[in-house]
Amino acid sequence: MVYFFKTLCGEYTIYMGKDKEENEELIKYGQPEDCWFHVDDLSSAHVYLRLKPGMTLDDIPDDCITQCCSLVKANSIAGCKKASVYIVYTRWKNLKKTSDMVAGQVGYHRPENVRRKKIEKNTTIVRQIEKSKQELYPDLANEQERRLKEIQIQKKAHRKAEDKVNRLIQVERARVKEERSYDRIMGEHNMTSNTDINATEDSAAAEDFEDDFM
Repeated sequence: MVYFFKTLCGEYTIYMGKDKEENEELIKYGQPEDCWFHVDDLSSAHVYLRLKPGMTLDDIPDDCITQCCSLVKANSIAGCKKASVYIVYTRWKNLKKTSDMVAGQVGYHRPENVRRKKIEKNTTIVRQIEKSKQELYPDLANEQERRLKEIQIQKKAHRKAEDKVNRLIQVERARVKEERSYDRIMGEHNMTSNTDINATEDSAAAEDFEDDFM
């Protein structure tokens, strides 16, 4: 079972696992747009924020970060009793899971890409978020596979569009190059006027006459 919530602004979806087994599924079958939240140095729920395609950590609205952090704190047995705790968050794709880790434990591929935020207890925010709570049983593996296929199709279409543009650029460059080459051939210094032709013919005729005379 996975719990789904709506952010208070309504633009983003938040979800988290019911228990450590569900957390393992979420770690394994997340999506590239997901951002992961967890209480630092304490056990807690794994909370995910589904971002919009192309968004980075810097693009996440501050109020959404606060809402996710508040929800994580409220779903930590030890953290919920403290006045404040630190929350760590990073992109799902930065999570690293090895065979020697216990259920729910993760590491990071790039620790420098993990951010840390201090959050104080805020029951008002948590209660408002929990009003949108839904208990669902999504096929996480299938959803991940479908999303990855969508991304592959989009990348392929983007590459095709780029290739088309590059081909058009090459054709235009070749056309301009050919025009410039033709202009050089047809330049005044390479052209002969009618006057020049007549002069050449008169000169040739004079030479022929002199040859005949001699």
